[in-house]
Amino acid sequence: MAKAKLEFEDIGISVTVPAGVRVIEISEKVGSGIVYGCREGDCGTCMMEVTDGWNNLSTPSVLEDKVLRDNMAGKHHRLACQAQVLGDVTVKPA
Repeated sequence: MAKAKLEFEDIGISVTVPAGVRVIEISEKVGSGIVYGCREGDCGTCMMEVTDGWNNLSTPSVLEDKVLRDNMAGKHHRLACQAQVLGDVTVKPA
């Protein structure tokens, strides 16, 4: 299985992950500041900024694209619950 490096800029931790894993799954495990409130019905709280490796994430889904537009997110923002790691990437909380 392909592997990739996922770096959390806010806490200075870099981990090797299997390709296809969602950022939020790893964020929870390493204690990054990327939080989420979707379990409480607050979609969009896991927004993150991709500081390097933008093209190494899965393409945003229609739902993710809508949430990002509704929140007036910048070009390099993604939802950690939706973004799948496909190659080396660096992220931080938005």
